[in-house]
Amino acid sequence: MSEKKAVVFESPNLSKLQSVVIDSKTTIYIALDADPVEAKNRYLTRINRKAITLS
Repeated sequence: MSEKKAVVFESPNLSKLQSVVIDSKTTIYIALDADPVEAKNRYLTRINRKAITLS
């Protein structure tokens, strides 16, 4: 019987990313050269679209 290999998941190096605070509970990480304002807007747009779909 063949055994399954364990899935190895490597976490991203946070020193190579910048954090963007969305609200008090949510922080996203983006590339250092990316625009934080644009990333926040894209995140909020995506989350709002999901909320509208679910309701």
